[in-house]
Amino acid sequence: MDIKPSTTIRRDYNAFSKYCHEIDEPVILTRNGEADLVVMSHETFRRREARLKLQTKLLVAEKQIAEDAKLMDHEEVMEKMRRKINAAKED
Repeated sequence: MDIKPSTTIRRDYNAFSKYCHEIDEPVILTRNGEADLVVMSHETFRRREARLKLQTKLLVAEKQIAEDAKLMDHEEVMEKMRRKINAAKED
């Protein structure tokens, strides 16, 4: 992560916004020399959120496998998806 003083965003918002989009990672803003805020582009935020959701789902799946939980086979998954799609079409 990059670190910038908070004056960076106040001096030239457009340039700072462009910078955040270009580096595609969070930027730490400091105030009085101390870390204060973390700023990132919306797209970077969305990708991080999606990655976090996926990691959470993978952890659940790994736990189920480790505990020998009954898992659905391919046909069961597909049937469940078809039911959800058909239910959504009826609404």
